Amino acid sequence: MLTRAAGLFVEIVDSVRPEQWGAATPCAEYDVRGLAHHLLFWGPSLVGAGRKEAVPPLGEAESDVEPVADWPTALKEHVARTVEAWSGPGSWDGITHMGGPMELPASMVGGMVVGEFVIHGWDLARATGQDVVWDEDLLEYLLGEVEKTAQMGRDMGIYGPEVEVAETAPVLHRVLGLSGRDPHWSR
Repeated sequence: MLTRAAGLFVEIVDSVRPEQWGAATPCAEYDVRGLAHHLLFWGPSLVGAGRKEAVPPLGEAESDVEPVADWPTALKEHVARTVEAWSGPGSWDGITHMGGPMELPASMVGGMVVGEFVIHGWDLARATGQDVVWDEDLLEYLLGEVEKTAQMGRDMGIYGPEVEVAETAPVLHRVLGLSGRDPHWSR
């Protein structure tokens, strides 16, 4: 699932035109460039989690990290490192860390990583006018993962308040609603 989510994420990044890096995203606090910066800031922690290493983010705050000159290349390199780390033997087994001392089931963190690529991929796609379709089985898997962690994500400030979405809505819309996004957001 991670490899498939990552592949579509890379396609989305490849389709962002230079003039779109300042566009607003559904992730209210970030424009496209800010969202890329956010992903790169937390990237080492996600890679470390796949390797069962407690790797803190790149600084105390995202503002501590200097912006990169070539966002698309840096994001694609981050995706490749993440997929490699989570493809290793045992990466989804046992427990791991996500940048701090708190231990979490590796399978839960792996599900969060899949969510990073799908949900933030959707953010980037919506912000840049791209139509992306994820496989239904990938979305069903992700819905189950987000249902397990949504409240924890809200408590940690990672997700916004739940956006009400009908139970009969497309699976992607239900994932987005649980993560605090309006599936009908437009630029």
